[in-house]
Amino acid sequence: MNFNNEQNYLTTGDEHSRNVHQALRDFVRRLPVLPPLEITAELEHRGYKGQIEQRQAVSLMAYRHIRRLQRLFVDGEDLRALPPKQNLLLVGPTGCGKTFLIELLFQHIFKFPTVIVDITSFTEAGYIGDDVRTILTRLIEAAGNEPHLAALGVVCLDEFDKIAASSSNARFAGQGTTKDVSGYGVQRELLAMLEGKELMIPMDYGFSEYGQRANISTRNIPFIACGAFSGFEELQKQRANIGFGNKEGLLPELTIDEVGLFQKYGFLPELIGRFARIVTFPGLNEETLKKILNDNIIPQFQNEFRGEGLELNVSDAAMDYLVKRSKKRGTGARGLHTELVKAIEEAAFATFGRKMRATIEIACTNDSLESKIHHVT
Repeated sequence: MNFNNEQNYLTTGDEHSRNVHQALRDFVRRLPVLPPLEITAELEHRGYKGQIEQRQAVSLMAYRHIRRLQRLFVDGEDLRALPPKQNLLLVGPTGCGKTFLIELLFQHIFKFPTVIVDITSFTEAGYIGDDVRTILTRLIEAAGNEPHLAALGVVCLDEFDKIAASSSNARFAGQGTTKDVSGYGVQRELLAMLEGKELMIPMDYGFSEYGQRANISTRNIPFIACGAFSGFEELQKQRANIGFGNKEGLLPELTIDEVGLFQKYGFLPELIGRFARIVTFPGLNEETLKKILNDNIIPQFQNEFRGEGLELNVSDAAMDYLVKRSKKRGTGARGLHTELVKAIEEAAFATFGRKMRATIEIACTNDSLESKIHHVT
């Protein structure tokens, strides 16, 4: 590979280019190369529960991404001889583990420069709010202010479905001459990023045109968008072959018709076309939710209480109540913590800092949680 051709956004002199190239080679060499099966197992070992097919799909994407970087920066292969980087669209209800999967996989296991942003806080360039390009500014910060390392990072666009715009014909007819701050405007700003362009990125969040800029390529930055896409089922009633909740839990490859459904939802078809794969996440079942409670959430609180010399127990009835409430409210794993924390805080307020010996029980009485303090003599 001709490094200066492929990474020409970093050419500030031959010596600098060689140093940057070496830094990239060193970074890529340090990346662990785990087979997709081992990646999936490691995710579960680190606390990720359920979503087996979905975990497999994202694990394979991560493996392919790392191998692609190795072939580019270590083996010296030509970029044009390799498939392009993959962007993923993860679709599923809140609390089903979409963003947690990305955080665990790329931040903690592979330690890529990674940013997870709420895309609804960004606006089209020139409007009040965070310019879409500052997503890459955050990525540069996550890479220790090294743009060349940021160019190998990962971007997760959370709440992606919330930037859907009106699907009226008038909006489409005028989209070339008018601005839509939070809908099609933001989508147009994202287009260049997702397809792999070289962009001038501000090095800070100021709006001064004289501020420092960095030239960064997104050719090797996977963008992973996550969203619930509430109401999308209504658009799918006539398209049962791509519906949510199928047995596999995964959508097949995109077709023109499927892109048309996203267009009806309020997305530019060109933007949806930038995603190589759509992975659908079903809501977590009761068994998985209870496992998350037992293995992830309750042990954290128990450890905190143990530090105060207290023992914390959560009854089976209380866990069943938490799971049923979470399922009823449609909040998934996220709702488990919310429901539990009130009862936990009541017990903590009454016991923390008092240097007492006691066992705290979280029980379910009259269809509500309550904390009981049993003093130990």
